[in-house]
Amino acid sequence: MKKTSIIIAALALASCSTSVNNAVQTDVDVPIYPDYKGVTIPCNIAPINFSVADNIQADALLISANGDTLTVGISDGCADIPIKRWRSFIADKGGSTLTFTICKKKNGQWTAYKPFNVEVSADSIDKTLVYRLVPPGYEIWNRMGIYQRDLESFDERAIYENRYGKGNCVNCHSFCANSSDKMMMHVRVGMAGTYVFSNNTIGKVEADFSKFAANPTYPYWHPSGRYIAFSLNKIFQDFHTADPNIIEVYDDVSDVIVFDLENKAIISSPLTCDTNAFETFPCFSPDGKWLYYCTSQAFDSVKWNYKNAHYSICRIEFDAEEKKLGTTVDTVVNAAAMGKSASFPRVSPDGRFLLYTLSDYGNFSIWHREADLKMIDIETGDSVDISSINSSLTESYHSWASNSRWVVFSSRRGDGLYTRPYFAHLNADGTFSKPMLLPQQNPQEYYQKLFFSYNIPELVKSEIEMSARETDLLIRGMQKK
Repeated sequence: MKKTSIIIAALALASCSTSVNNAVQTDVDVPIYPDYKGVTIPCNIAPINFSVADNIQADALLISANGDTLTVGISDGCADIPIKRWRSFIADKGGSTLTFTICKKKNGQWTAYKPFNVEVSADSIDKTLVYRLVPPGYEIWNRMGIYQRDLESFDERAIYENRYGKGNCVNCHSFCANSSDKMMMHVRVGMAGTYVFSNNTIGKVEADFSKFAANPTYPYWHPSGRYIAFSLNKIFQDFHTADPNIIEVYDDVSDVIVFDLENKAIISSPLTCDTNAFETFPCFSPDGKWLYYCTSQAFDSVKWNYKNAHYSICRIEFDAEEKKLGTTVDTVVNAAAMGKSASFPRVSPDGRFLLYTLSDYGNFSIWHREADLKMIDIETGDSVDISSINSSLTESYHSWASNSRWVVFSSRRGDGLYTRPYFAHLNADGTFSKPMLLPQQNPQEYYQKLFFSYNIPELVKSEIEMSARETDLLIRGMQKK
């Protein structure tokens, strides 16, 4: 029925396109979902379809730029822009402004609502977004998977789903320098292990971690692809009935080490495995010479009030040739001195900026409503004002595009419960554009019916070739070795 109505609308528009172009202009502002008004989009993004408010009559959408126009019918309140026509239209619009005008037809007369603009950046975004879809709480974890989405279309495909295994938890997918050729992920409980995928082959991290209090948790690849930094965490959770931050996740023990994939060896230092401190969330600089991580003073989780846990961001040198960590630790962001807590340090691929999450306490900011994204200029150490991408609700996990011009981050700004991926463009002056929600073919219908959160959004330059079934067979094959 919907396809039929779209065809009818298209025929109607084709027969009276001049009338639409000459619609009577009004100043009536139409609410749309998602709010794409004033956003900046990549030149290679999928159509930014949207829905109009239920009480608004809308029959057509007119998009114009540089003397070109694209007219699309609106059916059931949704502007569904055909992908091929969209790609053709914006192919040469990098650096241009698109003007969107929603129109209605009544008694043979076309009327135009107040138009809005969308900027098209000449900076493209990495083609693929990889994420885990998981229920918003940790009570249920036997239905989850890691998926990839083609950002130039609406195609989504599973990389791994735990329905193939034993309902086991799968988490912490990570890629080397935005490359789909090198990936790792953890599988918990059934078929447990840390699996590393390289050029469609698979290996398992085999090492003796018995001298440490925990096993590998949060990962980050060295740009060479030879090393992966891990935090070794023993994690606990508390569930609250009155606190607005309904779940608290905290460490009982945590250290940071580097694993040599080639020699299957652990590289550690007393400075990153300090019994008087908790170290977590490692991150290599793009040149591989620095290892960033978050650290707080150690505490007894039974006796300590977790609201007193404050993590700062430090860094230590890493010598890839000598396979060793440095002898001094630098404090990069002293969040503890501010009475705050930092998590998820991420350096832009060009080495210019450090993006991180700041919350009132703890290190698992995804459950903190007050959590915001912050950024510093690494060369000067100065803070950069990026308030434009924050909201009154949670902003947390984030990753950079390979060209350092885009970031994707998880936010609960929609309803306070479900995390969704938002994209923002980094301008040359270090400011961000208004964030945009991941486009969907029918976004209102999609997001209203999706009862899963997007977790760990990572931008990758190309798609992962393995199917979910192939991934499962490779993991199962490892169990027999």
